[in-house]
Amino acid sequence: MNAMTDLARALAQGQTTDSALPSSLFGLPDQKPHERVLLAADAETGLKAIIAVHSTARGPAFGGCRFWQYDNELAALNDALRLSQGMSLKNALADLPFGGGKAVIIKPAQITDREALFKAFGRAVQSLDGAYITAEDVGTTTADMLGMQQVTQYVSGIPRAGSFGGDPSPFTAWGVFVSIQAGVRQVMGRDSLEGARVALQGLGAVGWHLAEFLHKAGAKLVVADVDAGKAARAVGQFGATAVGVHEILAADVDVLAPCALGASINANTIAGLRARIVCGAANNQLATAADGDALNARGIVYLPDYLVNAGGIIAVAREFRGEGEQTAVMAEVSRIADRVVELLDRVKAGSTTPARAADDWAFSKLVKA
Repeated sequence: MNAMTDLARALAQGQTTDSALPSSLFGLPDQKPHERVLLAADAETGLKAIIAVHSTARGPAFGGCRFWQYDNELAALNDALRLSQGMSLKNALADLPFGGGKAVIIKPAQITDREALFKAFGRAVQSLDGAYITAEDVGTTTADMLGMQQVTQYVSGIPRAGSFGGDPSPFTAWGVFVSIQAGVRQVMGRDSLEGARVALQGLGAVGWHLAEFLHKAGAKLVVADVDAGKAARAVGQFGATAVGVHEILAADVDVLAPCALGASINANTIAGLRARIVCGAANNQLATAADGDALNARGIVYLPDYLVNAGGIIAVAREFRGEGEQTAVMAEVSRIADRVVELLDRVKAGSTTPARAADDWAFSKLVKA
């Protein structure tokens, strides 16, 4: 198995000094090693996957599977490590009985049989014997999960006849929506989103649902997506203003909602932000921990992604445990807003930043577990 050739070469030659790349096979800088990192390859289907189990302190590691065309294997490993740690923090703050894990599949240049590829990935998940449970993420669908279900029981986010289950994206979007409501109320003193200006970076499954919720609440939307057709559709359906993907972060708005890929909030973009609040669905929005400090220094309130976007994992976790029911799950997701308020209270009491206060809060739950 040679799935990590690029990484091995780079480590041997000391070429991993870029902060965006991992300096170790086992985990992130200045953090405890991940419990397990599995490389899975299947020559017949073209599968190359990385499953990162960050922590099982609270229970089996639970987190989705991302299907993406990475620049190289190093980038895929870094994504898996960052995402899996984020899942530990997300599940802890949501008080779920699960640890954190994540998987990434390096998207082949050509896919001859998608179902076979995901079955091969499902067999890799099954080989962990329940230490990791998967579900949808960027690039994966309920159909992919259904295919995997044929070879592993450790999968969720699946339509289930006569019971709760399926696409978690509406729940993720709802959690972000109620977090924006809470943030605007706490930071700006506004009891309503009527007339509030919100910039949406990305109109994928979660971003589109979030746009629907915001529009219904009376918010004025500014949108951008790499698919110009989605942006045009938002203009027609929501009366949104469409801007280019390189302009959206600097939009003159009250709230910036990153809903695309991570690390969009970084040293190169922070100076241009004009929003008062950053609250979106994308995972790992901050490129580095220092970026949270930089936002705070500019007076921009960052509501950490793993706090506000936990609606999806709440839904698939309840589904997996057979506890799901639509109304009850939506009510549980709505309580994310209460944690946003508690976080901002912690920030005031501790004279710290939201990003660091959330990290301390989540890690304390892992230690107690």
